[in-house]
Amino acid sequence: MKPVIAFVTGGYSTEAEISYKSAITIEKNIDTSKFDFYKIDITPTSWNCVHNGSKIEVNKHDFSLEIEGKKIKFDAVLIGIHGTPGEDGKLQGYFDLVGLPYTSCDAATSALTFNKRYTVAVASFGGIKTAKSLHLFTHSPVSAEAILAQLKLPVFVKPNNGGSSIGMSKVNEAAELPAALDKAFKEDTQVLVEEFISGREFTVGVFKTTEDIIVLPITEIITKKDFFDYEAKYQGASEEITPAKITSEMQEQIRSTARKVYEVFNCRGVVRIDFIYNEEAKQPYILEINTVPGQSAASIVPQQVQIMGWNLKDFYSSLIEEALTRK
Repeated sequence: MKPVIAFVTGGYSTEAEISYKSAITIEKNIDTSKFDFYKIDITPTSWNCVHNGSKIEVNKHDFSLEIEGKKIKFDAVLIGIHGTPGEDGKLQGYFDLVGLPYTSCDAATSALTFNKRYTVAVASFGGIKTAKSLHLFTHSPVSAEAILAQLKLPVFVKPNNGGSSIGMSKVNEAAELPAALDKAFKEDTQVLVEEFISGREFTVGVFKTTEDIIVLPITEIITKKDFFDYEAKYQGASEEITPAKITSEMQEQIRSTARKVYEVFNCRGVVRIDFIYNEEAKQPYILEINTVPGQSAASIVPQQVQIMGWNLKDFYSSLIEEALTRK
């Protein structure tokens, strides 16, 4: 019998829109000759599967379905939720409790990497270059003047626990900082203010098979905007060059750093790691780790997989098969 896979999409945050875009690609490329799968839509009001035109509620006691009098139990979960609860460790903790393996980092790594400040702190401790930053909380206000006494302009202001560049701003002048903080705090109760590192922006996917850790081809991001924001990511306002046109030395530095990040954070499944390569320091600086990277038609990881010479069916099969080894 084929393994039965739950493919989860949706989510509780504004990133649910991106989850549904990713779902289109993923659903087309799950190899049904190898796996039976059911798509589960997780929203703040319901967890359900649409089957033959009917919505069937998930039994949250053991994450099962009752379809036509038959109980459907899953062998593994393919996680396609960006933002909470699929990228921040909450669903991972639940699946650990019900004994289901899944295709993403574990609960601890997911929670840690979802917090941008803690990510750069652990990366720095592991010897990976990071930008200087401040971690702000709504319950402990810090004035713009106090921030700029510790950080040099320009700075990036971003929600600390979010993705897809939602709520993010680049601040070039001191007068712009209060509005940028307000924008970020509308998305999160924690905000990261980070010094700008000049250089070229790169991103690279890394994933684990049953046999090895594979670093995908590197992509250079050349944005038409002031930075790689939501419009640049999802509405075509950027150029993505894969494989990046860089020296073999730069390529080796970025690839080896990406692999080190994957190992330091004990990652599983596929992650995408964003870097700035500072040419003066001749070093890649980590920006963030995305533990459920986008899989839509506009997303980078599917492009990198295909440039590597794999098709997406083989890629998703590899992720599922690696998760099944933990059953």
